[in-house]
Amino acid sequence: MTKETMQFETEIQQLLDLIIHSLYSHKEIFLRELISNASDAMDKLKFKSQTDQSLLGDDTELKISIETDAKERTISIIDNGIGMTRDEVIENLGTIAKSGTKGFVEALSKKDKGDSTMDLIGQFGVGFYSSFMVADRVVLTTRAPQADSAYRWESKGDGSYSIEECDEARRGTRVTLYLREPADDDQDFTQEWVLRSTVKKYSDFVTYPILMDIERQETPTDAEGKPIEGAEPVKKVTEETLNSMKPLWNKRKSEVEDEEYKEFYKHLSHDWNEPLATIHLNAEGILEYNALMFIPGQAPFDLFTPENKSGMQLYVRNIFIMDNCEDLMPPYLRFVKGVVDSADISLNVSREIVQHDRIVGKIKKNLVKKVLERLAIMLDKERENYLKFWEAFGQVIKEGLHNDYENREAIADLLLCASTAGDDLTTLKDYLGRMPLEQKDIYYITGEDRQTLIASPHLEMFKDKGFEVLLFTDPVDEWVIQGLSEYKGKNLKSVAKGDVDLQSEEEKKGNEEKLKAVSDEFSGLLNFIKNSLDDKVAEVRISQRLTGSPVCLVAGEHDISASMERILKAANQPVPPSKRTLEINPNHELLSRMRELHRSQGESDDLKEFAELLYDQALLTEGSKVVSPELFCNRLTKLMMKAVAE
Repeated sequence: MTKETMQFETEIQQLLDLIIHSLYSHKEIFLRELISNASDAMDKLKFKSQTDQSLLGDDTELKISIETDAKERTISIIDNGIGMTRDEVIENLGTIAKSGTKGFVEALSKKDKGDSTMDLIGQFGVGFYSSFMVADRVVLTTRAPQADSAYRWESKGDGSYSIEECDEARRGTRVTLYLREPADDDQDFTQEWVLRSTVKKYSDFVTYPILMDIERQETPTDAEGKPIEGAEPVKKVTEETLNSMKPLWNKRKSEVEDEEYKEFYKHLSHDWNEPLATIHLNAEGILEYNALMFIPGQAPFDLFTPENKSGMQLYVRNIFIMDNCEDLMPPYLRFVKGVVDSADISLNVSREIVQHDRIVGKIKKNLVKKVLERLAIMLDKERENYLKFWEAFGQVIKEGLHNDYENREAIADLLLCASTAGDDLTTLKDYLGRMPLEQKDIYYITGEDRQTLIASPHLEMFKDKGFEVLLFTDPVDEWVIQGLSEYKGKNLKSVAKGDVDLQSEEEKKGNEEKLKAVSDEFSGLLNFIKNSLDDKVAEVRISQRLTGSPVCLVAGEHDISASMERILKAANQPVPPSKRTLEINPNHELLSRMRELHRSQGESDDLKEFAELLYDQALLTEGSKVVSPELFCNRLTKLMMKAVAE
């Protein structure tokens, strides 16, 4: 097969240019990324060999080797893992980060040079291309097990790459970097001590041996092992293992340093940032397993896409079984990164069996409990870190209120909400602590943003009463609230739905006759407005929640809210047909004038226009769009013209 030269997409060329010319700090990251890729390749081979031993052939000792040539200025990272076919080479190396490429380029372009850019390498999955920070040319040769051919991929990072068949008998992958001459402040990655310290720093916990030939000058010895006087030192080359290989999760917590945890997290997640929290479990007894989990400090770019998978890996007796194991962590905790290793699961387990394994189910239950407990501690004692966590993953955690009934109360304890009590976010527990004795329910309102909700006419009576209202502004809140109808014995009630009962028994007795009198006094106007807006509203009534605004719209207790209607329409989803109730404020001068106008003129055209304007005003104050902006503007213009003429 002849050599083929292919062009990267425009975005990929931009990405390569940014990586080569914009990322100056932490150039040693390339070695960690290449070693991690080699480790992943052997994990995949190990898993597949559980059901097909022939894939290993005679080469059963899985390892990573590092070779250097100081004269030619090359460094090679070699593994005997799963290798790649031609199509896999093109898919994995010809398309950088796949759907994430554009986002990576945009994010990287906006960053300053230096450390702040490095977190993007892992976030967008382009670690292989960090090689171009130190190399002018990268050559990769690879052969899949039992494949007929091996392939050579080569690129200078100039926007194109070549691929061709080559002679390579062994299974696995070799990545050779042709290094640039180091600058004055750069490390020389052909030097033994540089490679040794870099591997120790970043990859000491990799479960496969990382081997390198070490050259030493030794004085010859006699038969008794004593140095021979006057003999010239001779060169001796020995193969040494650079990493300890002891899985970090199998160690006791007392044996692990904080830096080891941080570097393992970076190896596992390809995230340059440090985790917000670490959870290390060594479970013994009836069910034995070791687990090491991390809570990241920032959300990946694909958190809410179908491509996002569970961050958990499953091992059995240090043998890799499965990546992205959804059976170890529920979807609402998919951001958790970690490893679980258990000796109680059968070694010949397949993916289908894992899905139904009771032991895995028990482990999952314990892991979820520990994660929620750690988050509760963070909320209570590390509020600044928890606020970072909430900003990144709050919307995801909320999904658990619908999906995890068993842990619903623990999840509800973790919620942070904006409220009318102040600018700071609050917990439901703290809300309960501030409730006046006479307050019966937990009140909330949903909408697009805090500013709109704070100004909502639905809050007027609650403000007068001193009742705090929670402000839910995430689109997911409309769905979440359906899974949280009560909290610690208190019902959650929308201030924009149903009737509002804020009066004490004494207040009710004193106001019943007054309310009846006002209703009778305004009955003619109420009926007129209802008839004028019959196709838009279900009812028109006197409001007990308005104290300053003239009108507001109220949904039925079990109807969807105005906020949910807007979300469905924005997503081009069908909106269930429903009419809401228009509430009027009898104490507002506008309504008093309209009542007098109705008494004196009856069902005039002007009054019908006023009724339409009232309805549009109610829509606007809640954040909804008027049905016809043109008609609204015409009515408003007509009204202003009359006012000016008078």
